[in-house]
Amino acid sequence: MNIGDLLEPRAIAPRAGGGSKRQVLSVIADIAARNFGLDAEQVLDALLEREAAGSTGVGHGVAVPHARLHGLERTRGVFVRLEQPTAFESVDDQPVDLLFALFAPAESRTEHLQALARVSRLLRHGDLRQQLRQARTAESIHALLAREAQPSAA
Repeated sequence: MNIGDLLEPRAIAPRAGGGSKRQVLSVIADIAARNFGLDAEQVLDALLEREAAGSTGVGHGVAVPHARLHGLERTRGVFVRLEQPTAFESVDDQPVDLLFALFAPAESRTEHLQALARVSRLLRHGDLRQQLRQARTAESIHALLAREAQPSAA
């Protein structure tokens, strides 16, 4: 699974405003709606429903919100870097500033879980998180994520 295929530069917000968890999820929903031809309110509702089941804050300032949605043909991603970290009920109680949201087709099972695992593993790397926090453009963030996601040569 290639991160570059999940995430397009136009679905990256390198400097988004923070606020509450709901406001941050609303920013993600707006980006998803605009880029994937979805209804922003339905996307937000799906994200909030998933968060109600348990926070997607995985620690180290990272969250991986996700939802399955009707109207998608394949798994897609949205990446947001917040200017000010926001409380997200993360496993380590630290505020979140890096969010990689995943959206999968409603009927997706395996692909959705593979994408979640891939993104979670990728964002465990402290060096990458630091580079993402320093990147200035959507293109540079995309390049970092796509490069880091490539399998290394043995």
